[in-house]
Amino acid sequence: MNADAAPRSDAVTRRPSVSLRVISEADAPVLSRLETANREHLLIGAPERSDEWMSVEGQRAAIRAVRAELDAGRCAPLVIVADGAVVGRLSLNGIVRGPLLSASLGYWVSAHACGRGIATAAVRLAIDAAFGPVGLHRLEASVQVGNQASLRVLEKCGFAQYGLAPRYLRLGGAWRDCVMLQLLDPADTAE
Repeated sequence: MNADAAPRSDAVTRRPSVSLRVISEADAPVLSRLETANREHLLIGAPERSDEWMSVEGQRAAIRAVRAELDAGRCAPLVIVADGAVVGRLSLNGIVRGPLLSASLGYWVSAHACGRGIATAAVRLAIDAAFGPVGLHRLEASVQVGNQASLRVLEKCGFAQYGLAPRYLRLGGAWRDCVMLQLLDPADTAE
């Protein structure tokens, strides 16, 4: 893939029973329900969201914003689908081209989807897309200290810890330390 090309395909990427697809405004009602039902569950790794943001209209506005970032080639906003139902979100954020060819990976799955391998399968699909058609060299992720489940998912997918970022994310009204991880495209052996 051309290193300057943006991820533009709305095609579905699949593994058995888990797939990723580009988010659309039609996802707003289900995402509103999931965000609301999982409000406490998501606080381990995401900022506290307002009721307005979690509303269907708030989700539509957020989706329009990330779709604009997709159109600009800076983001790949996806939904995680398991057994035909949306169960979470995954994004490649801050896509940088040129000599860096990097992005930050973020994801969440609803509480009922935890412990079933869904997050791991979704992250593996994202890795395949990032190092395949998106044409990246490096993925980065940050995990709040104490979020062992997310750390396990990323490590199972090949991410390696490279540091600790003190006071990195503001979550739950306080600055939180995060473990920093990265994954380099194993097929990219150019020096």
